[in-house]
Amino acid sequence: MSIDPSANIHPSAVVEDGAIIGPACVVGPFSHIGADVTLARGVVLKSHVVLAGITEIGEDCEIFPFATIGEVPQDLKFDGEKTRLIVGARNRIREGVTMNTGTTGGGGITRVGDDCLFMTGAHVGHDTTVGNRVILANHAALAGHCVVADDVIIGGLSGIHQFVRLGRGAIIGAVTMVTNDVIPYGLVQGPRGELDGLNLVGLKRRGVSRADISALRAAFQMLRQGEGQFQERAMRLSEDYDSTYVDEITQFILGESDRGFLTPS
Repeated sequence: MSIDPSANIHPSAVVEDGAIIGPACVVGPFSHIGADVTLARGVVLKSHVVLAGITEIGEDCEIFPFATIGEVPQDLKFDGEKTRLIVGARNRIREGVTMNTGTTGGGGITRVGDDCLFMTGAHVGHDTTVGNRVILANHAALAGHCVVADDVIIGGLSGIHQFVRLGRGAIIGAVTMVTNDVIPYGLVQGPRGELDGLNLVGLKRRGVSRADISALRAAFQMLRQGEGQFQERAMRLSEDYDSTYVDEITQFILGESDRGFLTPS
């Protein structure tokens, strides 16, 4: 066990031998930290937090009561192998959130980026990769092997199917089931998620230029109504529009996909 002298650990907390607690950490009442857990500088565990497995928590993360972070995957193929969960810096992980370690078959690592918000009851499944500044609203769930790019927002009570990719800046409405890949900046909503437009509000908030937004709108219409198959329409986008944002959509669609794509409704 390695506990920095500046850490503040409540007497009722359990810190197993082997755990590493960095400077200025706060471990609240009745929390349990496993032997293979590492906390970087300034991590705050409110109370009743369980950190298990081979888990790394980045600087200045704040974890709220009854979150369970780093437990074994919810995968029947898992057989006790040594896998990891790596959580980046400045994440806010609210009450009841669960995040699982990876599996050998999925690469062995579940990874979360920086500056994310996981609201009450959200779930991050095994071998999933979450980018930076991602928001999962209350009880949203990511199944195993998902890839969530930067700046994605997932509405409350929504579920993302295993192996699905969500492109940068996409937004998923509340109570939505997403079973296919979502293009960057896409807007998905409805009980069985449909690609219904672009995340224009998010684009404007990030200061994307009017010219790029206009190009994205035109590109989306081509994807919706153009001739040929979906991938064929995507290939024409880079020829017709000189925009890095449109190019990002093109490269996403032409990349490898395990689930196929949600196409514009």
